[in-house]
Amino acid sequence: MADFKYEALDSNGKATSGTLSAGGQDAAIGILQRKGLTITSITGGGNKSTWQQMQEITIFGGVSSRDLVILSRQIATLFEAQVSALRVFRLLAEQAEKPFIRQVLATISDDLQGGNSISKSLEKHPKVFSDFYVNMVRAGEESGKLDQTFLFLADYIDRSYELGAKAKNALIYPAFIVVTFIAVMTLMLTLVIPKIGAILTDSGQKLPFFTEVILGFSRFLTNYGIFLLIALIIGGYFMFRYIQTPAGRIAWSHFKFSIPYVGSLYQKLYLSRIADNMNVMLTSGISAVRALEITANVVEDDIYEAILREAIEGVKGGAPLSQVLARYSPGQMPGIFVQMLQIGEETGEMGNILDRLAKFYSREVNSAVDTLVSLIEPVLIVALALGVGFLLSAVLLPIYNSASSL
Repeated sequence: MADFKYEALDSNGKATSGTLSAGGQDAAIGILQRKGLTITSITGGGNKSTWQQMQEITIFGGVSSRDLVILSRQIATLFEAQVSALRVFRLLAEQAEKPFIRQVLATISDDLQGGNSISKSLEKHPKVFSDFYVNMVRAGEESGKLDQTFLFLADYIDRSYELGAKAKNALIYPAFIVVTFIAVMTLMLTLVIPKIGAILTDSGQKLPFFTEVILGFSRFLTNYGIFLLIALIIGGYFMFRYIQTPAGRIAWSHFKFSIPYVGSLYQKLYLSRIADNMNVMLTSGISAVRALEITANVVEDDIYEAILREAIEGVKGGAPLSQVLARYSPGQMPGIFVQMLQIGEETGEMGNILDRLAKFYSREVNSAVDTLVSLIEPVLIVALALGVGFLLSAVLLPIYNSASSL
């Protein structure tokens, strides 16, 4: 248990503060929210968890995912307390700790005072509030359920960020091992092997073929390594520029999906994101066509974006969504995904079906990431050991043979 200091607003908008003990910051936030308090600041508890640190990575031009989740929950709580929209954003602007958030909320307050709707005011800040976020708020305004809408948004952002971050962070450790392996091998080939190679050459003995290969590669790196490094930097720069083009993004997407196991992981991640987006928007009363348009904008993969844009045209033409997506089965769209959509269309339970699909693929992503992490660590360590072992044996074996012949 740890102690946390907090500042919050009660249901009447009155400022209050205090301390409480909880197992972590998330637990403390939950306790305060159940008391009906809108948190404006919470500190303490010692070191932050890895998940908390990941959530504080800034996105949307200066606003973190965690900031947006807390802000959405604060707005929802104040709306539940029947506080006016103008008062809500003014209170939050006064209490915001980050200058950027304070400025955005103050601007939104001014727009609301000028007669704009909440969605129209949020739309002017695309770096903070995405197209998906704005359309969800617009649907909440039309249905009169803004408090529920902001709670939906907070939950969605929370689970969406957690899922994406888990998939991406699963690849950080393997990348670190690979970079370490390359650095160790490079240092050995440029600093250690040349000295040992000189000893072997002076001995006059016939060297094994693989030893000659290692010595030749070592001489190449020693003499031309700087040119190789420059070529790699230039090649990496042009590769990066190419990936920024439409053709390059498509090529990169195809490459990701072609990697064994990793490609399947990315597919499940994008399918989960599509199902989750569609479920939240359709449940909020947004039309299927508009939901597809927004999902295409936020899916963050060019192949699936192209599929969804084709689905938009098909749905506009009167075709069922499942029928359009079936053209990409069993490739990008697994048969189970298409069949579940068809069941949803026939039963009128599309929202429930999409919710089940989102949860199913979310579990699949979590399971795949856990399996990948558990397998890749020992595999990379063994590969690193074998690489270094082969390098050492290539130069030490001739030395051993030379010493034995004396």
